[in-house]
Amino acid sequence: MKDKFIRCNQVVEMTGQSRSTIYRKIANDAFPKPIKTSARSSRWRLNEVIEWMESLPRL
Repeated sequence: MKDKFIRCNQVVEMTGQSRSTIYRKIANDAFPKPIKTSARSSRWRLNEVIEWMESLPRL
């Protein structure tokens, strides 16, 4: 299966995390890094975001 790439606003919607929280977690190696798709654009691999969400502890 080919990777599907999603934008930051989709990541925010899926995870419930704010944009600044996502980037802070990326800096701390606690969230998947985006892929640079052009000089001004980045995307996340959908399957990596889903794997991150599934790895969270269940409450």
